[in-house]
Formats: sequence, structure tokens, C-alpha cells
Amino acid sequence: MPSPDLSDPVEAGRIPAGLVEAGVYATAAAGFDHGLVVLACGEPYWLMPEGGRFRLLVEPAEAGEVRRQLADYDAEAARTASRPTVPPPARAAEIDTPLLWVTVLFTAYAGQCSWPEWTEAGALDAGAVFDRGQWWRVATALFLHADLGHVVSNALAGFLVFSAWLTTAGRGRGWTLLAAAALAGNLAVAAAHYPGAYRSIGASTAVFAGLGLLTGRAVRAIGPFGRPHRWRPALVALGSGLTVLALYGAGGMEIDALAHLTGFLAGLALGFAAGRAEPSREAENRGQTSEFGER
Repeated sequence: MPSPDLSDPVEAGRIPAGLVEAGVYATAAAGFDHGLVVLACGEPYWLMPEGGRFRLLVEPAEAGEVRRQLADYDAEAARTASRPTVPPPARAAEIDTPLLWVTVLFTAYAGQCSWPEWTEAGALDAGAVFDRGQWWRVATALFLHADLGHVVSNALAGFLVFSAWLTTAGRGRGWTLLAAAALAGNLAVAAAHYPGAYRSIGASTAVFAGLGLLTGRAVRAIGPFGRPHRWRPALVALGSGLTVLALYGAGGMEIDALAHLTGFLAGLALGFAAGRAEPSREAENRGQTSEFGER
């Protein structure tokens, strides 16, 4: 959007009396850029041309904080301009291990078809887990499915989500966090139903755990931690993950929405904890980088 024409004198009646100067800039564009910093602080500003330069005016009560934010903005701009612009090496898309996981799912389904007792022995059963100590069910249920459509949908969704997560986090670290989130999600949903009857199979807890990991990492990376006025982008990242959860994880007669939710929340927490926030200015100054319901 083009900058407004500031060639005409500003009418005195349109500018409140008692304003103080927060900065003087050589061009209107520079003045508007710094004015955005003022708006991010939640305060109004006035840009007044005078003698070929542009004065940034603010209300007196907030002048001190505005000047501090403007100084931080200028210091950050200077540091950014002085850094080399060599991009980090790109990580190759992780495809092999998600494909291996898909192969395991279809192999397990073929085993279910040949030996139906696999389903009975490996399903997530809240009573069997907590009353009889059959903790393996928390893991084995992730590889069992009710029918071919069920396994195909989870395999496709899982391949896409896992590939994105592993490409971001790395193979070893990524699978470790994904397994931890999926197991925690299954354990949590079983605990939520206990001591009532609850039996479940399906890999979608792991799929939504992967979505939660991606969301948590994004919130941590772009969040406001150590830097003010960055909560809006963090909310956008969180809202995006919640929207996908609502669209694909909460609906249908045989959808285990609670298992999807527990998987997502476990992934969200682990992704946030294991993610890396952008370094704060203070860290930079110190040289730091800072079923059976189907699922």
C-alpha cells in the first residue's frame, strides 16, 4: 500500500496538543516503519513533516516505553543488517521411515486378518491396562485397525504428518518424541475412561500426536517468550493446529474424538517443550542462541 502524501502541512487542529517527539526520520517511509512499532505497543502516533524531515509524535504518558521499543527496533535492524545472509543447509524430506511405518501398519492388518486373536490381545482396553497390568496395549493398539478403509486413511494421514514432523525435528529425535506423545495420548484416554469399559484400536492417536508436535514447536519458535508483542503469531500457529484437529478429529459416529484430543495435547506439550524459541535480544547480546471406536 503506498504511503499517504505528506507534502501538505498538517493542520494543527487535527493533532492533539501536548504530544512529545519519539523520533525524527529522514523519510516518510522510515517514519511509517517506526510508527508500526508504536502501533504494536498498542499506542497511536502522528507523523508530522517539518523542515524536510518527519517527526514521530506520541502521547506523553507512553513516550518512555515507546522510545525504548523504538531503540530496540533500531538495534535489531542494525544487527540484522550486519549478519551474513548465508541460508542454513536444507534438510532433505524424511520419507523412508514414514514409508516403513506404513508398511508395518499394513503388515499388522494382514496379521489381524489371518489371526483375529491379535485384535483381542492388542487392543487398548482400560480395564486390562490398569487392573491386569497389560501395559503393552498402550502401544500395540496403535498398529491395529478395524477394516481396510480404517488402515488406509490412517496410513495416508500418518505418512504426511510424520514426514513433515521428522523433516523438521530429525529422524531420531522426531521418532522418540512422536512415540512418547502417542503412548501418552493412549494412556491418557484409557485413564479418562477407567474404570468404565473402554476398548479402542487405531493409529490416529499417533497421527494427531504428530500434528500436536508440529503445532507446539511452531508456537515455541515464534511465540512472545522474551520478546513483547509476539503473541499474535503464536496464536495463529496454535489456532491452525486446533482447526485441523476440529476438522478431522472431532466428528462421526465411530470417531474417538477424545483419543484424538489426548494425542494432540500430548504432542503439543512435547513439541513446545522440545522446540527452540527464537533467541531474545539479551541472548544475542551475550552471543547465545538461546477404539473398539475407530481412530
